[in-house]
Amino acid sequence: MTQAPAAPKAARRRHDREIIALAVPAFGALVAEPLFVLADSAIVGHLGTAQLAGLGVASALLTTAVSIFVFLAYATTAAVARRVGAGDLQAAIRQGMDGIWLALLLGAAVIAVVLPTAPALVDLFGASDTAAPYAVTYLRISSLGIPAMLVVLAATGVLRGLQDTRTPLYVAIGGFVANGVLNVGLVYGADLGIAGSAWGTVIAQCGMAAVYLYVVVRGAKRHGASLRPDVAGIRACAQAGAPLLVRTLSLRAILMIATAVAARLGDSDVAAHQIVLSLWSLLAFALDAIAIAGQAIIGRYLGADDPDGARAVCRRMVQWGIASGVVLGLLVVLARPVFIPLFTGDGDVQDAALPALVVIALAQPICGIVFVLDGVLMGAGDGPYLAWAMIVTLAVFTPVALLVPTFGGGLTALWGAMTLMMAVRMLTLWLRSRSGRWLVTGATR
Repeated sequence: MTQAPAAPKAARRRHDREIIALAVPAFGALVAEPLFVLADSAIVGHLGTAQLAGLGVASALLTTAVSIFVFLAYATTAAVARRVGAGDLQAAIRQGMDGIWLALLLGAAVIAVVLPTAPALVDLFGASDTAAPYAVTYLRISSLGIPAMLVVLAATGVLRGLQDTRTPLYVAIGGFVANGVLNVGLVYGADLGIAGSAWGTVIAQCGMAAVYLYVVVRGAKRHGASLRPDVAGIRACAQAGAPLLVRTLSLRAILMIATAVAARLGDSDVAAHQIVLSLWSLLAFALDAIAIAGQAIIGRYLGADDPDGARAVCRRMVQWGIASGVVLGLLVVLARPVFIPLFTGDGDVQDAALPALVVIALAQPICGIVFVLDGVLMGAGDGPYLAWAMIVTLAVFTPVALLVPTFGGGLTALWGAMTLMMAVRMLTLWLRSRSGRWLVTGATR
């Protein structure tokens, strides 16, 4: 009788190995991506304040443009993983190629919009007269790399669906190194200034896309999958991604509203908000790595017609999310005295940031559950529910956040509203996970 729990323990260990094997490399790749912007900022910053300000505006626009299309990775991961679970690798890669073709089409459309409207977009973001020319230059050149970045998103989804998160990690590291070397060489060696930084980033991005395409095309040839664009397949990818696009836009709206409210609280509060938001984003990378593992594993289980396995691994990942949230929350509390002085020596800013950091520390277990269940439902292809759930969350958050300046409480109250937002997300996702309606099996949803 003492050996009865052996099977459940063995299953948990198997799930743990799968989660770790996918989540750890995924975390490395996620962290490597924002290092592109940091490297560019460090190099361009030595050219002058106007150039750095121009880079800041252009980078914000480019990051927004690319992040809107993150569904290329999420939807492709789920669709490919289902077919892997069903044992049809040819169809899995064919599905991935449809996502890559969609990425190229969307990238071309973005270039067509950005090139002629770059000055207007820069002006909309409030760039100064001295920074605007640099921002326009960087934006126009860097927009040429958007198709490559969207291909990277789609191809990353293909490899995640194939249960491979190591290749994206290696490509991200290689891209970061190449970006740094090219930027230094073109900005200072070739004396191209901020244009050199933009061209260096575009070349690095195209190199990353080329590596991904080589890996995917090689897999397609090995399994006899067609490389030609398929209109029906591309349309299906777009339809699957549309709800996730709504979800992403709603989340971006929440973050923009939070920043706008912080700006109304005063200079010290908005400065502190940027510090807190940067840490919150960093913590999100760690939790998102588990969510990415969830997308790949859940899709595979459902594709293999194993709803019980999918439910079991979902429970285990929720436990991982809670545990990770507790650990991250404790680290935030302990690191507060060291973390804040890295960004500012202003006493007012520090006083505003300290209690807000306590709020996000307490919220981390909630965030852990949210990220995991978000990944689980993405892996299940439950995009329409995720879209509606995020719209509901936006509807709850907006009036609460807008009332913060009226009723006082400052930045701490604003981050209390952000925690409420995460709690609403947790409730909507938990209700869906409990219902079992996401457990739709088969090679396609």
